[in-house]
Amino acid sequence: SQLLGRLRQENHLNPGGRGCSEPRSRHRTEQRESRARRGPRGPSAFIPVEEVLREGTESLEQHLGLEALMSSGRVDNLAVVMGLHPDYFTCFWRLHYLLLHTDGPLASSWRHYIAIMAAARHQCSYLVGSHMAEFLQTGGDPEWLLGLHRAPEKLRKLSEINKLLAHRPWLITKEHIQALLKTGEHTWSLAELIQALVLLTHCHSLSSFVFGCGILPEGDADGSPAPQAPTPPSEQSSPPSRDPLNNSGGFESAREVEALMERMQQLQESLLRDEGTSQEEMESRFELEKSESLLVTPSADILEPSPHPDMLCFVEDPAFGYEDFTRRGAQAPPTFRAQDYTWEDHGYSLIQRLYPEGGQLLDEKFQAAYSLTYNTIAMHRGVDTSVLRRAIWNYIHCVFGIRYDDYDYGEVNQLLERNLKVYIKTVACYPEKTTRRMYNVFWRHFRHSEKVHVNLLLLEARMQAALLYALRAITRYMT
Repeated sequence: SQLLGRLRQENHLNPGGRGCSEPRSRHRTEQRESRARRGPRGPSAFIPVEEVLREGTESLEQHLGLEALMSSGRVDNLAVVMGLHPDYFTCFWRLHYLLLHTDGPLASSWRHYIAIMAAARHQCSYLVGSHMAEFLQTGGDPEWLLGLHRAPEKLRKLSEINKLLAHRPWLITKEHIQALLKTGEHTWSLAELIQALVLLTHCHSLSSFVFGCGILPEGDADGSPAPQAPTPPSEQSSPPSRDPLNNSGGFESAREVEALMERMQQLQESLLRDEGTSQEEMESRFELEKSESLLVTPSADILEPSPHPDMLCFVEDPAFGYEDFTRRGAQAPPTFRAQDYTWEDHGYSLIQRLYPEGGQLLDEKFQAAYSLTYNTIAMHRGVDTSVLRRAIWNYIHCVFGIRYDDYDYGEVNQLLERNLKVYIKTVACYPEKTTRRMYNVFWRHFRHSEKVHVNLLLLEARMQAALLYALRAITRYMT
């Protein structure tokens, strides 16, 4: 098929190209020779191209959403990797297309500029370059690409809430909403603001997916690659094998899978027996998990990524980043009790009132990620993975301060190994620090598509957490 042929090419090309800082003519001969030595270049620095073909081609060929992209020549590396899970990708693409390409309160060029602002908070050159090209193609003023200082004041006023949504959404208050909506010059309408907030959280969480899956930039149409995000030299190890039993540590990782399966089975049996835990004990376990998440950080020898000047110009207060919700010696904000402001009962209904086209698609996308299962784990089939998926989702919300009263956070420690916790927290909170080694060392016996599945949960849980804080602030502003 057309799709299979395109996937088997050395690169997956976007005719618009990506990246604007490197002249097309520079070092083309050397680049081609370098790529020839490297062999086929797939869509991900973490996943060998043959693995993408082996795990995803059949399902991708049947996926109408991706075929529609193909017809417009717009299959990029992100779509190829995300397309390993076609049912989810269909939901993702519908919202993505609505946010950026259909009629709405904001002009198309403004939406792409907002996407640039969002992705720049995480130094995500893949998305920044993509939206810079789209910004120009939709009639955007090239002067704005010189930096925020050249953009209209109305857009610059989004900087503060962009910063908070990206790094510490729990700090968002109704006063931030009021400052954007108050009457006067450069005022936002509520409809415009809702679309902007959904777009910001969409691009922040998509940056997590790009870094978490090691998505590579597409090459230029002439075969010269676009600039790539740097990877620390210490992380240039080989991706995990499809047959870890042939590697040192393979049998150990196989035993880890068996142990995880046993723990999942025990948890499911205890849930069926309805072995109740007191509310006080569940609250205590959440606080313990939240405080222990302080210790779950990338290795100290991971180099801080150097901010790229091409992205710094879209960022105000670049030193501002994620700060642990329970930072030692600080007065933490109150825990966000999920039952007090749920997506189902509060966030969804507010979005439906103010942005009805987006509300339904958001809900479908959250559900698609949360409920996605193939009933497999590594080499095992017929497995109920619900307790594992719930533990991952709730752990992500935990690091953003959100607690579910009816969830026993003891399950998180039973099901999520430390390497997986480090990976989850890094990708969710400071994705630009993600390394290939972090990807390699968790779930060593699992398929790459299962690790991509983790990234879908990361993307959606992170987006929902940030949206809940923002929508709660809007609700408080309106009441």
